[in-house]
Amino acid sequence: MRVLIAEDEIDTAIQYKIALEERNHEVMLAMDGEACIRLYKEELRRHAYYKQDEVNRPIHNECLNPAVFDVVVLDYRMPKENGMNVAKEILMLNPQQRIIFASAYVKETLFDSIKQLRHVVELIQKPFELDALINMIEDETSYKKLQELNEYLKELNEFDLTQEQVKDLLDNIERLR
Repeated sequence: MRVLIAEDEIDTAIQYKIALEERNHEVMLAMDGEACIRLYKEELRRHAYYKQDEVNRPIHNECLNPAVFDVVVLDYRMPKENGMNVAKEILMLNPQQRIIFASAYVKETLFDSIKQLRHVVELIQKPFELDALINMIEDETSYKKLQELNEYLKELNEFDLTQEQVKDLLDNIERLR
């Protein structure tokens, strides 16, 4: 898997990278939110698909952008640009992007992801064992269930979410564990 990690603690970031590379994952690191967005955009441009028009000129088609990373792991609190703003930017570029927040503030992060992103993301509470992160990244079953929740959330996006709707979403997320 291709993994982009944004983590401002260099020792932590390197530990993530080493552990994931030992499992044969390709890992790119960003040390702050701005660097993460820049790296994501660079990779998106580098891997973008192009179609040709009737005169064989390349036409960039946003819908054809591949998922350049299988997962993006974001520290919730980072310098220059916090994880929530980074997630907003990435989801605008690719609404299907899988995002995992590594946060000590799980409830706050989850609530913010629903209210601000209108998207439920995966969360892992700091501090955690490296195996827990690796298992989460490699567990595609939970991610598929999360995608179903996001489809439900899309239906609700036309309305302001009520406290009851947020509670219902949180209950569904809790069942994923």
